[in-house]
Amino acid sequence: MISSGPRPVAPFSHAVESDGWVFITGQMPTDPAAPDAPLPEGVEAQTRRVVENLKIVLGGIGLGLEHVTMARIYLTEFERDYAALNALWPSFFAAGKLPARTTVGVTALAVGALVEIDLVARRPG
Repeated sequence: MISSGPRPVAPFSHAVESDGWVFITGQMPTDPAAPDAPLPEGVEAQTRRVVENLKIVLGGIGLGLEHVTMARIYLTEFERDYAALNALWPSFFAAGKLPARTTVGVTALAVGALVEIDLVARRPG
């Protein structure tokens, strides 16, 4: 668990590492400083908050987005929000350094979120 990380919405670890591979639990668009505050409005704002939360978790174990090899993204309004997500997604990574990615539509997410993202990262050897 990362002490500065978002409050978990279920029983899990923020990250688990095995043989240099790091698995980051799906993060929600909650504010770690105000976990009961309303969620940001819209998928773009929620995605930015989720990525900030992922960066907090990664930073807590000495890694950053540049170490991410795979992302899985879950959207509750896939058809409505997929294009907006795609337009925003490259801004989080260095040019030409996007991780592999899967994006799926789901019926619901915890805390009424529009988006959740989990990651796989690799610690440099």
